[in-house]
Amino acid sequence: MAMATVHETPIAEIRVLIASDRDIVAARQQGRALATRLELSSSDSTLVATAISELARNIVSYARRGEILIRLVQNSHQSGIVIVASDEGPGIQDIHQAMRDGFSTSGSLGLGLPGVRRLMDEFEIVSQPGQGTTVTVKKWKR
Repeated sequence: MAMATVHETPIAEIRVLIASDRDIVAARQQGRALATRLELSSSDSTLVATAISELARNIVSYARRGEILIRLVQNSHQSGIVIVASDEGPGIQDIHQAMRDGFSTSGSLGLGLPGVRRLMDEFEIVSQPGQGTTVTVKKWKR
């Protein structure tokens, strides 16, 4: 049986180029501003900002540069915020392993990607070694 595709209409969109800690802060602030515009709860706005920080930090740490796209969307059922973090860095050799709590190739605590997955309502990652990584997450307004 085919599943119905729910079409999402973009309401607003912001792109932040990520290459430094200053860019991480800017992306976080832009995400919080859009979450506020969407009228997400204070706690959900904080989750969005935290997810953006983690994703942007991964770009700076592993790929050196990339982009965070923050988009407000609406479909026939709900409205939400979509964050797409993309880079053309080294990619992830083993996505399954990278999604395990405590796994880190940089010596950090390894809370990044698994933590982002827990913070958001939807999570998708696509990565090719040598070609980069794209993480797409969504938080829906409750």
